[in-house]
Amino acid sequence: MLPLLAVITVLLLPVVAARGEPGVSPAEIRIGMVNAQSGPAAGLGRGMKAGAEAYFARLNASGGVHGRRISLISLDDGYEPERSAAATQTLIESGNVFALFGYVGTPTSRAALPLVLRAQVPYLFPFTGATVLRTPVHRWVFNVRASYLDETEEMVARLYDDLHLQRIALLMQDDSFGEAVKSGLAGALAQRGLQIHGEVRIQRNSLAVAAAVDALKLQQPEAVFFVGTYRQLAATIKQARAAGLKTRFVTVSFIGTEDFVAAAGADGNGVYITQVMPSPYDASRPLVAHYRSDMGSAGIGYTSLEGYVGAAVFAQALQQAGPQPSREGLIRVLEKLKIDPGGFPVAFSPTDHQGSDEVFLTRVQDGRAQPVSRMQ
Repeated sequence: MLPLLAVITVLLLPVVAARGEPGVSPAEIRIGMVNAQSGPAAGLGRGMKAGAEAYFARLNASGGVHGRRISLISLDDGYEPERSAAATQTLIESGNVFALFGYVGTPTSRAALPLVLRAQVPYLFPFTGATVLRTPVHRWVFNVRASYLDETEEMVARLYDDLHLQRIALLMQDDSFGEAVKSGLAGALAQRGLQIHGEVRIQRNSLAVAAAVDALKLQQPEAVFFVGTYRQLAATIKQARAAGLKTRFVTVSFIGTEDFVAAAGADGNGVYITQVMPSPYDASRPLVAHYRSDMGSAGIGYTSLEGYVGAAVFAQALQQAGPQPSREGLIRVLEKLKIDPGGFPVAFSPTDHQGSDEVFLTRVQDGRAQPVSRMQ
């Protein structure tokens, strides 16, 4: 508790400046991040934070934006909605954050959303593909990544077109994240005259998956579409192997690819994951080359790349907003922003606050998610 209290104390100190916007001083712009820095989903929050901080470190070393450095204030919600809402309220009431950035998860974002809209604080680039953050378009909410609808369509297309599978079951986290992906999965299957073969639920942050695996074994699916966190999927696959359940496992980008690979070990081989970022190992894209240089040897992965991309987009929007930044001015810039920070185009409009629709398919093999064009 003491480190958290220390952070909150610093937040509540006034930013000494002649300025009209929260979190803005002549030398600094503060943005707030609330996500999982502890618990079973901690790798996601830590990855987003590490990627963003790597970009901001380089930016600040070269003078920041219009002479102001970017400071990231991070609070831990443990991937629990109630904690996310409370920490978000703390940041907003402090008056010392210009925008909120890099949240992780659908249930946590849903908890923060009413506070954000009421306070009219920019809510930027969360690590979730949930429809609730995209439809209807919320003026203060922007997403860089493709949606879960985009990801589930790509995954079902590959399962159906490449492998001709039809019995696709769902193992889902029993909350709004699970429901968000379930909606996309059901829609993609319906377009092909199919329906979800069977549905089993697990609790958020719980690793008690044995009963779920037993239920799946009774259903005998050809593939299991998993919706949850990386430790849960690793535990599920290990339990499935032990129980003799022979099926394919597929999942969406929220899994946290590198954390999953580390947790699952050799049991993760053959798992297909849709990604919303290009490969963090492909330095042929200038964006990825800069990212790898700024990150150094530690922390390379899809999650930290997403944090890095979000930071790059925010910095370019802030640059275009001019030397006297305001929340309102930032929103006006974002709604017409069209940039390519190095091989990954991002574009927004007043009616579309999702910057990218790109989805990439990967297959886990030998300790890394390898990009593939089709399933086999």
